[in-house]
Amino acid sequence: MIAILDYRVGNVRSVEKALQRAAAERGSLKGLPPVSVVLTADRDVALSATGVVLPGVGAFGECITNLRSAGFEPMIREVIARGIPLLGICVGMQMLFDVSEEMGEWQGLGILPGRVVRFRGDLRVPQIGWNQLHFVRADPLVAQVNEGSYTYFVHSYYCHAAEPKDVIATTDYGIPYPSVVGRGRVWGIQCHPEKSQSVGLCILGNFLALAEEGGA
Repeated sequence: MIAILDYRVGNVRSVEKALQRAAAERGSLKGLPPVSVVLTADRDVALSATGVVLPGVGAFGECITNLRSAGFEPMIREVIARGIPLLGICVGMQMLFDVSEEMGEWQGLGILPGRVVRFRGDLRVPQIGWNQLHFVRADPLVAQVNEGSYTYFVHSYYCHAAEPKDVIATTDYGIPYPSVVGRGRVWGIQCHPEKSQSVGLCILGNFLALAEEGGA
């Protein structure tokens, strides 16, 4: 069972539907019933899941405030401590880092070292549309995703990872910035997999496989 954390920010139904589709496709290929996908705010449900998804849409400050108000931070730390695979999506990835500079300064979860900063220079912000993934290292989350594959982005801020070894893939938008990260059984993706067609479904399917196997 995959638990999507519901802390009342943004439309997470599209992520839920994409995961359900990926689960159905994976189940069909393996001849198994698809894993269940549940949207939940219940700690016990999340801790009994084989994988947990942390979505995020909108401003960092609103997301992290709602997440903490819902009491999710200690639960997320327990998920990680138990070795349950965790996937942060979009702002969910950004919240894994130490600090965000979006509209002030906000403390993130500090699971990965680094800051979330705004695109600078003459770039049009936000970055909206299709852009490529360039792989820094192999990782099971992006297995069977080809170098240079396009995924869909909508964001004005990016993660500046303090540890290069946490970066799985980068995307170029004025600068190469981390667009897929991971450490242990924690992963983050900046793109919207539910809008990224076959590549997004492949990434979600890989996460389902990691959850099924208990992580990498």
